Amino acid sequence: MFPLIVILEVTLPEEVPLVADALERMRPLCLAEPGCLLWQAYHSQAHPQRFVLVEHWESQADWEAHGKLAAIQDIYLPEVLPRASRAAHPSLLVGDGG
Repeated sequence: MFPLIVILEVTLPEEVPLVADALERMRPLCLAEPGCLLWQAYHSQAHPQRFVLVEHWESQADWEAHGKLAAIQDIYLPEVLPRASRAAHPSLLVGDGG
């Protein structure tokens, strides 16, 4: 499995609802993609301009293919990235033995 945590920081407070809407529309598209085991977007209540994406992919290759599909090409690139900075963290679950 390839777990990934993505932290998004929206630049302008007034654009937070636009990013939230885009992430909500991405979810069903991501979940329908080959190799997507989990795709969740969280909106931080402590930092209102921050979103955290939790993604689990069967493999890194599946995640890389995700970048070429509709959720990323039609929503994420044109609607989210122009409004937010992004830090991606391939991760391992603590206590999972790997």
